[in-house]
Amino acid sequence: MSTLTGKAALVTGGASGIGRATALALAEAGAAVAIVDVNATLGAAVVAEIMATGGQALFLNADVTRAADCERVIAATLERFDRLDILFNNAGIIRRANVIDTTEEEWDRVMAVNVKSIFLMCKYAVPVMANAGGGSIINTGSGWGLKGGGNAASYCASKGAVVNLTRAMAIDHGPANIRVNCVCPGDTDTPMLRHEAQQLGQAEASFLAEAAERPLRRFGRPSEIAQAVLYLAGDAASYVTGAALVVDGGGLA
Repeated sequence: MSTLTGKAALVTGGASGIGRATALALAEAGAAVAIVDVNATLGAAVVAEIMATGGQALFLNADVTRAADCERVIAATLERFDRLDILFNNAGIIRRANVIDTTEEEWDRVMAVNVKSIFLMCKYAVPVMANAGGGSIINTGSGWGLKGGGNAASYCASKGAVVNLTRAMAIDHGPANIRVNCVCPGDTDTPMLRHEAQQLGQAEASFLAEAAERPLRRFGRPSEIAQAVLYLAGDAASYVTGAALVVDGGGLA
């Protein structure tokens, strides 16, 4: 894996789960990392963990569904690190319900966090990357962005949008040497996965057992998704753009 020494990365939803694991992996590869999240306590803990090993990190408390917050975190990252090479749009939520049981407010919130945030972050990050000669943007999609899933209408719609938005941005910004890809995880051992069981009113043990029903007979670890993001972020993926990289233990297969 190529080094990211001298690079600066920004990770949304970076305080826990896949975001936390990726922030740590980026820092271990040598990047300075700005961590964006609504949870200041957990975000500060990730920064402390990175800095304890000699890395550079910054926590920024922000709501990435708000344009002003997105513009602010891009500016703060530039002020601290003087560059932005990698953007990992990872902030996301899930509502487990069909269209009948999903409220309008829930629909709007899922679409705002999962899709609008990517639009807003890229709106302010792309010009910075273009002026610097290029960069890498990675969005968190899902296996359910490539196929349907039960009782997750708003989530499936949002992740399908992420996959195709990724392709559209790859086309638009490739001439500026900006690569745009998405990683599509399967069920991964995060707080959000366990929260799904609660939403469905299902016992956590049985829900997790179902999540492990795939060829590798287990659900994923956040660190495994982070390695896929690390690949897409670095020079090893220099000719990869517009791709949806599935990391799901064979679930879609």
